[in-house]
Amino acid sequence: MSLTFLSRLLCGALVFQLLSCVPATQTGTSYSRGEARVLQQVKIGKVLDVAEVAIEGTKSGAGEIVGGAVGGIAGRNTGSGAGGKIAAVLGGAVGSVVGAKIEEARTRSRGHEYTIRLDKGEVISVVQAIDPKAVPIVAGDEVKLLSQGATYRVTRLNTVGQP
Repeated sequence: MSLTFLSRLLCGALVFQLLSCVPATQTGTSYSRGEARVLQQVKIGKVLDVAEVAIEGTKSGAGEIVGGAVGGIAGRNTGSGAGGKIAAVLGGAVGSVVGAKIEEARTRSRGHEYTIRLDKGEVISVVQAIDPKAVPIVAGDEVKLLSQGATYRVTRLNTVGQP
């Protein structure tokens, strides 16, 4: 195998790794494997306000590392000798900046900030990602606030058939 083929193969693998930096969903209806079959505390309340918000993407450093590697390899392949080394360094620097921006943009999501008055009068706020498959929660809806430690989620309260 030639060095160029290996470089291209590595670049392809690194780009694939970067594109897979998408976090698990943060909706009210999604649970991680560790959250299944775990006791949750439940509070009931009424939604006072819903505001759309932006949830920042991840900044784990994976995008920066992958982008730097891809940029460095691409730069190294543009020349030989001292010119190739300089191109590799510059390519790595530019690639790391671009990779970090791509990671943050690919993992950014839209969310809702719910302001809720709990049954005991306390007013709280919870932010979670929008679930495009769920019926939207709007002001006036009765909701359940489910908590496991520091993780909270808001879901509609199913009151069908109740007085």
